[in-house]
Amino acid sequence: MDFNVNLPIYLQIAEYVCDRILLQQWLPDEKIPSIRELAIELEVTHNTVLRTFEHLQSKNIVYTKRGLGYFIEPNALNLLNASRKEHFLKEELPSLFYKMNIIGFEIDELVNEFEKFKNKNNS
Repeated sequence: MDFNVNLPIYLQIAEYVCDRILLQQWLPDEKIPSIRELAIELEVTHNTVLRTFEHLQSKNIVYTKRGLGYFIEPNALNLLNASRKEHFLKEELPSLFYKMNIIGFEIDELVNEFEKFKNKNNS
């Protein structure tokens, strides 16, 4: 995994975990890789992964079963979808609309491009 120097590594790993959940690669109540396994896979320290899991636990994305490890919260997918949509609407979409307005890019063009994107990526 390539890390961005502008964001703490544990938060980038949290995004990685959340992406796995959103893509439904990791399912509700499913055990996720151990701290050790994820640390090896991502080439980070155990403490960094532990900090990631503690952060996600505080956000109700993962939970622990004593002696068994970390698992995906049953409602994690819904929480993440709502959170990501809110962030997109408040943080990213206004910038996109601003740029579209400046260059005279019409919403119909955006819809067409989005449909092409969906067709290409869903096939």
